[in-house]
Amino acid sequence: MKILLVDDHAVVRQGYASLLGALLPDVQISEAASGEEALAQVQVQIPNLVVLDIGLPGISGLETCRRLRQRLPQLPVLFFSMHEELPLVRQALDAGAAGYLSKRCAPDVLVEAVRRVLSGYPYIEQLLATQLACQKTPEPEGDPRLAGMTPREMEIFIMLARGLPTRQIAERLCISGKTVSNHMTLLKNKLGVDSLAELVHLAIDTGVLRVGERQSA
Repeated sequence: MKILLVDDHAVVRQGYASLLGALLPDVQISEAASGEEALAQVQVQIPNLVVLDIGLPGISGLETCRRLRQRLPQLPVLFFSMHEELPLVRQALDAGAAGYLSKRCAPDVLVEAVRRVLSGYPYIEQLLATQLACQKTPEPEGDPRLAGMTPREMEIFIMLARGLPTRQIAERLCISGKTVSNHMTLLKNKLGVDSLAELVHLAIDTGVLRVGERQSA
């Protein structure tokens, strides 16, 4: 059994590789630090499963998933991400993912998800699955302003709405602060808002952000 772990943090990859190696017999773990690196690796050796983060430098995890599924439709992809926003979970599933977990889940949940996805079953973390089933707020696809957003724009939109400063967003996405600022300007124009406060209200109105989720900068 071969698993490809895709995460831009080496310590995180090594930790999960050790966990999976200890709990799953006969597993072979390979690692990639970006979507581009993952796409290159599967051309050389096809894994049985890709465990993928959303927030990656370069092409996003969502775009990586789409490209992997286009090239190898039978290759299952399990998202394992710090992002728990339902619009991103839906985008991940729309991109062809077989499952979605938040990085706050317990280690045994990750192992169970890997086992189930490898067995051909979908797996969504219970809390996220319940929220998806019970969501009554408008879906982002229903707002034409959000319908045309790219995965990277959605990532930055959510981080801005949650109150993350430009520097922190840049660090998480491994891009420059200037690039984040440019994205912010483009997002305001695309969404038709003039201020960060209006952007936050839009995120709440469309269900991208729940009331009380915003953190102080």
